[in-house]
Amino acid sequence: MSEESAQLARALVKFREAEGISERELARRTWLSHATIRTFEGDRGDLPTPTVARKLEEVLGWVPGSIKATPSEVTALESSADSSSDLE
Repeated sequence: MSEESAQLARALVKFREAEGISERELARRTWLSHATIRTFEGDRGDLPTPTVARKLEEVLGWVPGSIKATPSEVTALESSADSSSDLE
């Protein structure tokens, strides 16, 4: 478990308690699955994808980019495409 994932888990639980809402309602507000909310509230040490991180930042009222996210698949694909063109 990383400090970032623990901080996110605490913030999500605190937000839900302050709003008096369920995990299911938080999932509805963020357009994420109930399982996704449970994953990040459970602090399994996972970092969200950039899309999930942005949705959680929006609902929590955090500055964009404040939740550490996994590297984007698009970025990974772009960098692999760049390196393959270097081989030509």
